Amino acid sequence: MPGMVLFGRRWAIASDDLVFPGVFELFVRVLWWIGILTLYLVHRGKLDCPGGVLLSSYLIVLIILLAVIIGTVSAIVCVSMKGTICNPGPRKSMSKLLYVRLALFLPEMVWASLGAAWIEDGVQCDRTVGNGIIATVAVRTRTWCPATLQQGSLFSISNRTTSGTTRSLTRWSAIPQSPPSCRSRTTDYDLVGGDQLTCHFGSILQTTGLQYRDFIHVSFHDKVYELPFLVALDHRKESVVVAVRGTMSLQDILTDLSAESEPLDLECDVQDCWAHKGISQAARYIYRRLINDGILSQAFSIAPEYRLVIVGHSLGAGAAALLTIMLRNPYPQVRCYAFSPPRGLLSKSLCEYSKTFIVSLVLGKDVIPRLSVTNLEDLKRRILRVIAHCNKPKYKILLRGCWYELFGGHPEDLPTELDGGDLTQPLLGERSLLAHGSPAYSFSSDSPLESPSKYPPLYPPGRILHLEEVGTSGRFSCYPAARYSVKWSHESEFSKILIGPKMLTDHMPDILMRALDSVVSDRAACVSCPTQGGPSVDVA
Repeated sequence: MPGMVLFGRRWAIASDDLVFPGVFELFVRVLWWIGILTLYLVHRGKLDCPGGVLLSSYLIVLIILLAVIIGTVSAIVCVSMKGTICNPGPRKSMSKLLYVRLALFLPEMVWASLGAAWIEDGVQCDRTVGNGIIATVAVRTRTWCPATLQQGSLFSISNRTTSGTTRSLTRWSAIPQSPPSCRSRTTDYDLVGGDQLTCHFGSILQTTGLQYRDFIHVSFHDKVYELPFLVALDHRKESVVVAVRGTMSLQDILTDLSAESEPLDLECDVQDCWAHKGISQAARYIYRRLINDGILSQAFSIAPEYRLVIVGHSLGAGAAALLTIMLRNPYPQVRCYAFSPPRGLLSKSLCEYSKTFIVSLVLGKDVIPRLSVTNLEDLKRRILRVIAHCNKPKYKILLRGCWYELFGGHPEDLPTELDGGDLTQPLLGERSLLAHGSPAYSFSSDSPLESPSKYPPLYPPGRILHLEEVGTSGRFSCYPAARYSVKWSHESEFSKILIGPKMLTDHMPDILMRALDSVVSDRAACVSCPTQGGPSVDVA
């Protein structure tokens, strides 16, 4: 796990990180060696030309040099496969092998330069042999220098989270923006922000199926603590819908990261009203726009008999939930549907209070509904424990993850942590934390870490409707389409961050919408009713 020490300094690569780079170089070198050997065996009878002895000697030395390099790289790969993440003892010879491998670069470069010089001097032999020598010099294979390898991210996922007026508005701005949707038009609705060509608004129209006249206000204004939102009329459901967009910009990320708690001043009989600071600030901004600018008054002047519904996804879901709580007094019939809201949002009392008018929808192992400061601390401790207890080499773990990503399976059935035992082998900077008696570490308990006083535990909004995948599905068409079951879940089921291949993809709005469409269309899907005597919620 710790970085290797070479040339008197520690590098950002461990001794068990060289398996896959080594296998790749080994593959290229073996192909190169076979090609040179074949070239020599086929044309050695044609080397009785001027300079042929020199060429023959060059090829023989090159074959021997490549064989030595192949042997060294093979030893590096074999040694890198030994031990486990926290047991580098079997790999203690790795530094010596790397010194040998680095030393072999010098004769390789010298011999390649001599080959180029001899060909340049005009060796008069078979043209094929000359071209082969030129190829070995000019077409250089990938130079593999382990001491300079940098660790990179295995994947990158753009967190394009969006929200909408109904379930389909969860895809707001996530669909392709075709040129026909970009047009200038005199409208009867308020449009705020940078959408001069109405491209984003055209996407909303195409996604929701609503008409221009159905929109009261559309804001694309986006700053820290100030989220884009829209107000529209859903005549089919007889609702005035406020939709809040999720994270799509750097400003939104900064809002997400303002994770400390702050008190809320609410006109309700609830004690200890605390909430996520960044999201509560965003909710206050939308509240001021809706009330002070008369946007809601304008909407209800058109449809006074309609009810108020607030929706959002991810960051927008958290803002929608807090906005609903703020609007509860002036609009007692308000309802909120929060798609994949963050866990670290409300204090316990506000969470209980919101269960009568907020419904949260969570898909699978989505990381955001499990994300909070306390859960991140707990995740850090659990990762250290898993690493310390893991009895498999790193390359096997990576291969198993690739297999699951390609072909599916049940990762829960694969052991990754030994039962029992405590974390007794601190990793990297953890030794200093233990030496100073940091209260953030307690290796004898599986319960979440106790949060510092400035970070009180926060909870997700309302009651939680959890969609879980039934069976498995792979990446190829031979696997059946995923099916989902639905049940009411308690917030305690989301008290830990679950690591899995779908922890990020389950948060994507298009994946969530496909799961909802599957549940709605599948008559076999069953929504379990609450049996604990909890408050009822209108989910229509």
